[in-house]
Amino acid sequence: MLDFNRSHSKVNEEMGEVRVKVKLTNAVDEILVNRGLLNPSQLRVIETQALVDTGAVRTVLPMNIVQQLGLKIRGQQNAQYADGREESVGLTEPVIIEIEGRETTEVTLVTGNEVLIGQTVLETLDLLVDCKNQCLIPNPKHPNYPVFRI
Repeated sequence: MLDFNRSHSKVNEEMGEVRVKVKLTNAVDEILVNRGLLNPSQLRVIETQALVDTGAVRTVLPMNIVQQLGLKIRGQQNAQYADGREESVGLTEPVIIEIEGRETTEVTLVTGNEVLIGQTVLETLDLLVDCKNQCLIPNPKHPNYPVFRI
């Protein structure tokens, strides 16, 4: 007979936080550089560590990162935290998010004190969470490039 409690306990011992290196670029700056309207040396880019949060739908940036990237707050969005609290948080201009050589562009929520990578980025980049090895891996069905599901 299977002992589900013992098996579950072992899984929890092996699981932990998944943190990844992420490159964040002000997408408006990049557009201006590409159009010759901004000097490439003025492109605002940050490389930092981020927590992969599979419980979060959107990516979250703390205010200090938003300020370093020179992002404007475009509006407000209601957000619900894991503990059930709700509050209105800032919504940024587009940010280019690069992880594991794959990139996407999205607006982000502004709150907290660390960068959180949510489901929309994971889905778009076709990356999966490997909890046992505490890392992200490309979808084995598409190991060389992301495939968008439509």
